[in-house]
Amino acid sequence: MAWTKIMITGAYAQEMARYNQWQNSQLSAFLQDLTPEELAKDRSAFFGSIMGTASHLLWGNWIWISRFDQGDGPGGGIPESVSLCADLAEWLPLCKTVDARISNWAGSLEEDLLTGEFTWFSAAKEADVTLPYAQCVIHMFNHQTHHRGQLHQMLTETGSAAPVSDLVFMPKEV
Repeated sequence: MAWTKIMITGAYAQEMARYNQWQNSQLSAFLQDLTPEELAKDRSAFFGSIMGTASHLLWGNWIWISRFDQGDGPGGGIPESVSLCADLAEWLPLCKTVDARISNWAGSLEEDLLTGEFTWFSAAKEADVTLPYAQCVIHMFNHQTHHRGQLHQMLTETGSAAPVSDLVFMPKEV
């Protein structure tokens, strides 16, 4: 199978890791303004509640960074991802830890890795999957944005303001 040549750089990964930290920092502040009941309320989203979606977002970040840096992963699969964290008190420090891990990985990412293939075991497919490394990196960051968009919608439904998500408005220092 021939892959479409995907070209990204380590600088791209570093910028997106910075964006991820900025977004999760803002998201954390908005989530802390909600009651536990608002966080747990089923909102008919794909992962149910705000807390379920935030847990899945964190699980996705953790599973992908564990694949990239060969460190510890979250365990479980997509169905268990919604219950990764019982509450916000558990989610907040774990999110910071995983975000730091993503930033550290991006900061040390070797450019030659981005031109090769990446193989991992996918529990969702119950098989090894091989794709271009760059595509997997892009996927990790795109997955984050997708689920933060869902969280943005659910936050606005609570009457809350929601984080500024425009990449072009990210502060120079995060």
